[in-house]
Amino acid sequence: MKKDKMIYWAATGIIFLFDTVMPALTSHTELAKQGIAHLGYPDYFRIQLTVFKIIGGLLLVLPFVPSRYKEWAYVGFGISFISAFIGHWVVDGFNNGQTLFPLGIFGILTVSYVYYHKLLKYNGAGVYPVNV
Repeated sequence: MKKDKMIYWAATGIIFLFDTVMPALTSHTELAKQGIAHLGYPDYFRIQLTVFKIIGGLLLVLPFVPSRYKEWAYVGFGISFISAFIGHWVVDGFNNGQTLFPLGIFGILTVSYVYYHKLLKYNGAGVYPVNV
């Protein structure tokens, strides 16, 4: 069980840092604004996406959040990563690493999700236990 906890927290930590902390700190930069505009999205979408990423990341890492909310956070992140892949593919094709990068992060999200459910099964709880 200790190995499973380590894998869960490593994967979840990467998701939290990559898709919660980083957007919170960089979403206001000119590069972020250009990136959203390059994909054809309006600027308000950048702000909306950042807010939802912060909320979703907090739902994943806070131990007292019920599992139903965590499930929806996983769904939201999954949709976000798949949409990012499709958006980059349609606009840029497979010419650069930005197109496949969201799928790599989606893989890490999948590891977090699988190990989250393994830990829930160990504890037999519907609410993520504080000691995990």
